[in-house]
Amino acid sequence: MVRIADVAKMANVSTATVSRVISNAGTVKKETAEKVLEAIKKLNYQPNMLARQLRRSETKTILVVVPDITNTFFSAVLRGIESIAIENGYQVLLGDARNDVESETSFLTILGQKKADGLILLTARTDQKILEDLSQDYPVVLACEYYEGSKLPTVSIDNVSSARKATEYLISLNHKRIGHISGPLNIVVGRDRCRGFHQAMAQHGLSVDPSLVQEGEFSFESGFNLMMKFLSLENPPTALFAGNDEMAMGAIKAAKSKGLRVPEDLSVIGFDDIQFASIFEPALTTVAQPTFDMGQKAMRLLLKLIKDEEIEKDQFILPDKLIVRESCKELTVEE
Repeated sequence: MVRIADVAKMANVSTATVSRVISNAGTVKKETAEKVLEAIKKLNYQPNMLARQLRRSETKTILVVVPDITNTFFSAVLRGIESIAIENGYQVLLGDARNDVESETSFLTILGQKKADGLILLTARTDQKILEDLSQDYPVVLACEYYEGSKLPTVSIDNVSSARKATEYLISLNHKRIGHISGPLNIVVGRDRCRGFHQAMAQHGLSVDPSLVQEGEFSFESGFNLMMKFLSLENPPTALFAGNDEMAMGAIKAAKSKGLRVPEDLSVIGFDDIQFASIFEPALTTVAQPTFDMGQKAMRLLLKLIKDEEIEKDQFILPDKLIVRESCKELTVEE
């Protein structure tokens, strides 16, 4: 079955341009329109007119699917989305996938039922092809998480380089025996942050003890439990890079329960800079994501897709920042 993406590829234009030619929007250059029409003819493309008719009847509602509504990281992203949505007369319908692939995928039917004009996913666990096929007929944007090599419009940070930066900060404080509690490795951000950790260690000639790398669940509880596991080792780590702030806080709680002081006995760095990170005790050193800006950018992209406007590129990488607070300390090296 020929898709709109196949036409766009042959004509060397975006799917939005193909859509405008089909709908005779009159905003496409003559030579570009001719290329698109020629590709349509060669491929014998038959537009999904039912989907197009459904899209024309606006609901002024957009759907946002989050992986876990209890994770406070997503609240700032949602505020960014909502600020642009309200400004443009849209309301936001929120779906909580509860870290479950089937639940996440089930929300996609809302578009087909025409209960929303577009979709922003803050999670990427649904089969990539299912989502890419859906994006041929409905506006879809990814934020925070992403698919490797996908052409879906995406807003994120560079998680590999961010994790590398966090680990290098610990190395700059003379730490060599550094532990890492990763996020779930079936999620791209979990894998990328783990990759960044390993890259930093390798680039500085430091070996990684396999017992000091454990897979967490992006939860306070997993940070606590895995830090307890590290502390039971004969030679525990002097520093820890956690894949998110909640796991970092859980790790600090575990260290304190064993009578250790942070940062005097253990340095800890997190990721995300959630609101509680600055008022936690000790205040958490972390990598800050531009969550509000990420949400705003994702919503602006979605609005362009809803209006069949051209987007300048598919992948948007926003800057992150290392926030140094109180949870890390230089390790004194004995002569």
